Amino acid sequence: MNRIFNPRYISVYATIGVFLLLYISSGLAFPGFFGPEVFFNFFTDNAFLGIIAVGMTFVILTGGIDLSVGSMISLSGMMTATMVEKMGMPPLAVFPLVLLVGCLFGLGMGALIHFYKAPPFIVTLGGMFLARGIGQLISLQAIPIYNPFFTNFIGFGIPLPFGGTLTSLAIIFIVVFLAGLYLAHMTKFGRTVYAIGGSSVSAELMGLPVGRTKLLVYVLSGFCSALGGIVYTMYTSAAYGLAGLGVELDAIAAVVIGGTLITGGVGFVAGTLFGVLILGVIQSFITFQGSLSSWWTRIAIGLLLLGFILLQKLFSRIKVRAKEAPAANPGAVGSQGQARMS
Repeated sequence: MNRIFNPRYISVYATIGVFLLLYISSGLAFPGFFGPEVFFNFFTDNAFLGIIAVGMTFVILTGGIDLSVGSMISLSGMMTATMVEKMGMPPLAVFPLVLLVGCLFGLGMGALIHFYKAPPFIVTLGGMFLARGIGQLISLQAIPIYNPFFTNFIGFGIPLPFGGTLTSLAIIFIVVFLAGLYLAHMTKFGRTVYAIGGSSVSAELMGLPVGRTKLLVYVLSGFCSALGGIVYTMYTSAAYGLAGLGVELDAIAAVVIGGTLITGGVGFVAGTLFGVLILGVIQSFITFQGSLSSWWTRIAIGLLLLGFILLQKLFSRIKVRAKEAPAANPGAVGSQGQARMS
């Protein structure tokens, strides 16, 4: 019970509460909203965003940021479409190459951040322009994909006994989420990520592999963004140089709304999942409503983001005051110690 009600989980509970409130409210407003098809469509329609957000969670946990993920959607999509449609390469041979490029891209940015102490914001901003520019060099026009593998893969799904279908894209999203959950909470790599976010200097003094972990975090983000680009290309059956504009901001919003502290060290991959689902609920609500502009999605996300940032600041102040309280009254601590000794 003490573990369940640990104050560290308050932000995640708040995220889950907001999701339930929005989901139930939308279901009461639109009866069809509670259908299993609608619920599992959250995973299908936001699969690319969820995959990217998992990688972004690790980056933000270390106190960094990655602004290149949206552009990597465009680059990986253009590479996939070009090699499959124009060069006639089989998709199963193309996907590993695209994922490798994403990993190398992330490794390059991580190396600049770690070895040259460059600010992550500036480095990944440069990566964003570089990836977007390379994608535009490949082609200024959209490249449709007619390969039957894509059609068959998109059409694959697992029918569920209580209704709805778990599509192939949703399955990829769930697998990536479970892998991220395992990495964050069940491995030495995940513990080192949290330690770096808490204090990079302290992590180095503890003998933790700070440099290697930072590099791997950006490699992981590059892998997730490249995989997200492949999933996005499958979802739309086309690639376009301007695809993924603003997705990096959506991914950051999902992570922060999911309870991850923007300064690092605190957060959970499970919270990111519910952050993505909250964005999906908002988008679906606007679709069901019909008369609202799509810009209301941005307004709602902005308000939620501000609200969760204020909530994080409030929790941080409460923790600081709780730590300072015993130090402010050392006599009380001493008397308690004497009472325990007696």
